[in-house]
Amino acid sequence: MPMSADDLRDHLTEAFPGADIAIEDLAGDGDHYRARIVAEAFHGLNRVRQHQLVYAALKGKMGGELHALALETSAPAEAG
Repeated sequence: MPMSADDLRDHLTEAFPGADIAIEDLAGDGDHYRARIVAEAFHGLNRVRQHQLVYAALKGKMGGELHALALETSAPAEAG
């Protein structure tokens, strides 16, 4: 069963409280999303580590309920 945008947002909000999170359903099928996350938790981390934190926040749902997730991550000072 696909993951809803609300469920995705809930997972991300729980993991990154106070983050600026924007989610776009790319295909309208609940399987392909783009997420833009600006979070203080990303400060000082490279992109790979930032994305690893996001995948960890999804608690194993990536590749199952959620097929594809395009990520744009940054710390607030880096956001443009």
